[in-house]
Amino acid sequence: MTTLKVGIADYEGVKARTMRIARGEEKPAAGDPKVWFTSMESFAQILSTGNQELLRVISEQAPASLEELSQMTGRAKSNLSRTLKTMAGYGLVSMEKGQGLRLVPKVAHDRVELVLSLAGKAPRKAAGGRR
Repeated sequence: MTTLKVGIADYEGVKARTMRIARGEEKPAAGDPKVWFTSMESFAQILSTGNQELLRVISEQAPASLEELSQMTGRAKSNLSRTLKTMAGYGLVSMEKGQGLRLVPKVAHDRVELVLSLAGKAPRKAAGGRR
């Protein structure tokens, strides 16, 4: 599997960086985060101890459906659906079509690496050059 590199930056910083990239003013470096959280709290909430356990169960036990995952974890299917949809938005899981109308959760990465600027901003274009 792979490592998902994530960063923490305020919404305005991420938006400004995205616009610079779209305009061709900045080129993302190969090692730059692919996913951004707007706060350390939001990062911690998504990767809480309970959600890390959920990812472990999915990875190790490979449930064939949300219903099967619900039975394995004791969590309500509606709760799992919301949690997995949020995790999918951050690239942590994917929901693949299974048998019939079933959705099969898959863990997309085996590691998460956090890139945290002490200034709390998204990376800016370096003066006189591109990042």
